[in-house]
Amino acid sequence: MKLAKFDSQPSPHFLMESATVDYTHADIRKLAAALSSDDPTATARHCFEWVRDHIAHSMDFHREEVTCAASDVLQQGTGLCTAKSHLLVALWRANQIPAGFCYQRLTLDGPNPPYCTHGFTAVWLDDRGWYRCDARGNSKPGIRCEFTPGQENLAYPTMYNGERTYPDIWAEPWPDLLAAMGKLQNISQYRNHPIDACPPAADLCASESAAPNME
Repeated sequence: MKLAKFDSQPSPHFLMESATVDYTHADIRKLAAALSSDDPTATARHCFEWVRDHIAHSMDFHREEVTCAASDVLQQGTGLCTAKSHLLVALWRANQIPAGFCYQRLTLDGPNPPYCTHGFTAVWLDDRGWYRCDARGNSKPGIRCEFTPGQENLAYPTMYNGERTYPDIWAEPWPDLLAAMGKLQNISQYRNHPIDACPPAADLCASESAAPNME
């Protein structure tokens, strides 16, 4: 899979469409145009804030629908953090702004397992380079994510044993994550067995998880 370091220029892969980042879908293109402005950074902010504030985080709002593809997230109006990142990257790419995917491994709740894969995003800003930001939504107490280039405002710090923030930016979502999301029947199933996905590179695989991956 194509990935980037923070000191590298974005390759064309960070503007590509896929089945998950389906930004030529009519509804996505219409919204992307409505959020566009003459200033790419302002456009990036508009897209970020729209996804953060208008797409209900599945866990926070007790929604049971499972969404994955960007167009489905938009149509259903809900998604997990990973699904919200798919829509945000699609809106950026529809506006010809390079963007990619970032991930953390976190405990689901508190200091102990099970672990889950948290997804957020990185966007390329011509005057600043790659900027990581997290549009999971501020609907959970204690979380305040903003779009402030030059200052990172991720939803979660890594503080417990087994947690980590992966340093790379992926042009596509992790295949292991997409496969697990595709098997989810509802969000209650996710609550009971959160997805602890493996990065594409085997040497980065968080195989010490105390929680099973989705079967």
